[in-house]
Amino acid sequence: MTDKIALTPKTHTTPPAKFSHGVKKGNILQVAGQVGFLPAEEGKPPTPAGPTLREQTLQTLANVKSVLEEGGATWDDVMMIRVYLTDVDHFAEMNEIYNAYFAEHLTAAPAARTTVYVGLPAGLLIEIDALAVLDS
Repeated sequence: MTDKIALTPKTHTTPPAKFSHGVKKGNILQVAGQVGFLPAEEGKPPTPAGPTLREQTLQTLANVKSVLEEGGATWDDVMMIRVYLTDVDHFAEMNEIYNAYFAEHLTAAPAARTTVYVGLPAGLLIEIDALAVLDS
């Protein structure tokens, strides 16, 4: 039986509760919901990339990507992405940012995606998780 491996990139802090930033078992890799925190600095609390949806979305995507890479995956391995927004008025802007980002970062078909509206901690506008399936 294949062991389940917790993934925490060097850019991430230890999660605030009993969960992993990512988990890999066999060829399946699940990335937990990531937000737009800047890379971790020793002894400092996490800080959002900025107050705008653009800043937070790009940092959130970078954070998801770092967990994927920690597990040996790329965006091309991602089958499903879930986007959590705090404001329905951000949908069009997020789509614009998302489409431009993936125009540069994909060589395969895009992943399936679901977008939902949620409450997040104060100052956070977006959260993204992903499910990847690796070839081996």
